[in-house]
Amino acid sequence: MRERIAILMAVLLLLVPLAVYAEPAPSVEKLDSISDEALQMVKIHRYQDAKKLLEHFEKEFLTVTGEGRSFSMDELRIITVAHDEAIEAAVSATMQHDERMNRVTKFRLVIDALLSTHQPLWTEMEEPIMTVFSGMKDAAHDGNKEVFLSNLDSFLALYNVIYPSLKIDISAEQIQKLNTRVNFINHYRPQVLSNEDGQEELEALESDLKDIFDGMTEDESDPSLWWVIISTGSIIILTLSYVGWRKFKADRERMNNRQKERKN
Repeated sequence: MRERIAILMAVLLLLVPLAVYAEPAPSVEKLDSISDEALQMVKIHRYQDAKKLLEHFEKEFLTVTGEGRSFSMDELRIITVAHDEAIEAAVSATMQHDERMNRVTKFRLVIDALLSTHQPLWTEMEEPIMTVFSGMKDAAHDGNKEVFLSNLDSFLALYNVIYPSLKIDISAEQIQKLNTRVNFINHYRPQVLSNEDGQEELEALESDLKDIFDGMTEDESDPSLWWVIISTGSIIILTLSYVGWRKFKADRERMNNRQKERKN
């Protein structure tokens, strides 16, 4: 009986600390799943199905908040705006498919950024964003206005898709600095093509973007998590070793007693 209690206590010691690092509750995970399903429906032009899923999301979101999951006022504003835009994309009779995709993708990334405990999905946009940016920078350097403007418009469209998620995951100082550079390049398009200051601004923006993506794609595992795993794992090993030793000792004593009884 004592051996069973010791094993049970060892298991509890392992499970209790790791509960802190548990994945989101099923109801929260459902929000992530619904937003992904809505995006998949838009991708295959099933807009009405996407609309139903987005309406269902709203009900589930109210359930989650009612269960005690809290969001800041800024987060609630970001969710509301992204959700409204996604609904509009699903019901619009005139919106182009690409714009629908951008809006629902934006919503999908926002929900993931709010709920993910690891690397957020919006970091997967790094390659297309930096590829378009590189084309824009090269065109500016060559003085190719048409290619520069085309790539700039593509970059702004992609930036707009991840912007709400950036507001969730990076500091207010970073987002303000990034926005200032993006707005400058958009507002002063001719100057970016014609003078060195514009070129320098492009270089600075590229550096800021790389820093943000690199910062989010680094291993963010809390070192204390490994300490918890190692320390509790050691307790388990020591406890089980002690239990095994106790059992071995008891068996040996039993055998000795039997041998003594036989001799007697």
